[in-house]
Amino acid sequence: MDFTADSLLSRAAHELSPRADELIHDVEQCLRREVPELWDEPEIAQMTRENIAEHVIALLFGIEHGIEPRRIDQPAADAERARRLAQRGKPVTAMLRAFPLAQGRILDRLLDMMSRLTSDAESINAATRKLIALSIAYMDRTSETGVLAFQEERDRRVQWRLSVVNEASVRVGTTLDIARTAQELADLATEHLADAVTVDLLDTSSGEEPPAKGTLVVRRVAQRSVLDGYPETTCLEAICGESSVPPQQLHRYPHGSPPARALVTGRPSRHYLGPSASMLLVPLCARGITLGVAQFFRHHKPDAYGDEDLLLAQEIAVGAAVAIDNARRYTHARATALALQRSLLPQSTPAQSAVDVACRYLPAAAELGVGGDWYDVIQLSGARVALVVGDVVGHGIHAAATMGRLRTAVRTLADIDLPPDELLTHLDDVVIRLSAEVSAQTDTESAGDIGATCLYAVYDPVAGCCILARAGHVLPTVMTRDGTADILELPAGPPLGLGGLPFESAEINLPEGSLIALYTDGLIEALDHDIEAGLTRLRQALAQSSTSLEATCDTVLEALLPADRPHDDVALLLARTHTLGDSQVATWDVDANPAEVARVRASVSEQLTTWGLEELDFTTELVVSELVTNAIRYGRPPIQLRLIHDRTLMCEVADAGNTTPHLRRARVFDEGGRGLFLVAQLAEHWGTRHARRGKTVWAECATGTPELFSDAAPLEV
Repeated sequence: MDFTADSLLSRAAHELSPRADELIHDVEQCLRREVPELWDEPEIAQMTRENIAEHVIALLFGIEHGIEPRRIDQPAADAERARRLAQRGKPVTAMLRAFPLAQGRILDRLLDMMSRLTSDAESINAATRKLIALSIAYMDRTSETGVLAFQEERDRRVQWRLSVVNEASVRVGTTLDIARTAQELADLATEHLADAVTVDLLDTSSGEEPPAKGTLVVRRVAQRSVLDGYPETTCLEAICGESSVPPQQLHRYPHGSPPARALVTGRPSRHYLGPSASMLLVPLCARGITLGVAQFFRHHKPDAYGDEDLLLAQEIAVGAAVAIDNARRYTHARATALALQRSLLPQSTPAQSAVDVACRYLPAAAELGVGGDWYDVIQLSGARVALVVGDVVGHGIHAAATMGRLRTAVRTLADIDLPPDELLTHLDDVVIRLSAEVSAQTDTESAGDIGATCLYAVYDPVAGCCILARAGHVLPTVMTRDGTADILELPAGPPLGLGGLPFESAEINLPEGSLIALYTDGLIEALDHDIEAGLTRLRQALAQSSTSLEATCDTVLEALLPADRPHDDVALLLARTHTLGDSQVATWDVDANPAEVARVRASVSEQLTTWGLEELDFTTELVVSELVTNAIRYGRPPIQLRLIHDRTLMCEVADAGNTTPHLRRARVFDEGGRGLFLVAQLAEHWGTRHARRGKTVWAECATGTPELFSDAAPLEV
């Protein structure tokens, strides 16, 4: 039978059409071998099968009926399938390689059929040339349509991915809080990438370095689901072989599980958990350290995760890991500074009878760091007590360290019993020296001037008065027992560190039960009100009735500070005054006559009997004898002896001389020089304090039966 080229092609296509399934299977097997990336995902494999079948049937139908290539109806879903390839992250080269391979298998089958239909070489050659031209035209048209659809989807996906990454850079890491940063990652991912997200971090304490990679104990820091109650997390973790983990709970990954491998290797991975479930595992790594792992679950979305999704998850996780690491490092630095700050503050107040005290320190908001506010309560001689509040300029660990140095300096100067104005003068010199030392260190972060303010007050419960001096500090507030709260007007003093300007003190009477409040400016100054408004609120808070000083502290803080952390750190010291009555104090004027010593001893013995302290009679008479004798011999009149019965027995001898006695070791043949040595052995503490005129030498004896010279070696006779 004679065939034309057209009739031969038509007849060959007609003969192949009933066996199209065989041809489709042949093409499929070829593509499985040559283009495996089209078959590694069930969804893409099914789409490829459908695409092969529709193209084979369409091409055979067009050839059989002599339809021009440009008029052959392409599969309606052809462009959509190309877009799906782009969405799944498949390369366009896979599609372009598949077309000629499939075309070759179809041509082979048609040529084989034509050789069976006729032996006319001329007809076969003519039909072959026409078949090749027709198939090339069809393939070009199909490839063009697919590539255009693929590239459009690819560009759209790239733009979308860039927008998600950009959004992540804005939304993730807005604070220096580890948990919040992890939650921001989970929230963003559930909006764009996942049905459920969990973020687990290797367990650390307060931002310390994560443990070794082999340690797989993690904490569930954040999780988020498109539905309430995290049902997908529970379901998919069960599929993955894990149990549900509550938020902030410690748990351990099973050895060899996908999350465990991700933590150990630091490599991301994709996993298919079921017909409609898939998971991405992305380790959170920053600066060469594995911090944890983020798990992205897809359950409700129709598409399983692809390579593009894994790449997007990695890009988001990289920024989140850096933010978490920054938060971790900041948390560690802040915890260190806060621990330093709190270790430098008083851990407890000394036991004394002059005042009842309550104190608070609150650090500033996290973004500002630890500051240099401090308070102190220092027990002084004569039953007096020093109340101190100060504020170092700036924030951070250097401010905290400077605060510690200044607090130590204040306590050292207070031990010398300097008056408040003189103490601030010496403290000003200390700050100037510290500032000079720091300014010379230009290669460190601490370089710069040091500034501070301070309020120093000394309360005397015997006289019922308080002497105060301030160095640029906010004024204190005093509330009397009638409920009237007033701001104390004190002489203005310059901040510490300026130098060259004097400090002045003021003396006020504080009746029994008065409440004095010392604080830093962070308590009364805020962004929404000025200092005057803060002082008004403070007076109102102090006037409220409360069961204790601790409750008053809480009332003041609640009334003046916001619910969250204050914008500046705050130190607050409340003191309620007490007085020592005449029944606890005995005073004698002493003439500058050695014969007075015996009279004084007798008077002291009688007073001790009145107080029920007969066990201290011997030691107290010795101490008083030595102190009075020294005042008569080396001091200047007038001379006065005072005994104070409080928690201890205090002996004070005052005279108008300015010569300070010193403890020394007497030689064997010295007639004097042993008096103060005896005082130092018999008394718990002793010292000298100077006043505007004269000095006072004091000794403090503990109540109870004394153990005299308990550590002395026995005499050799």
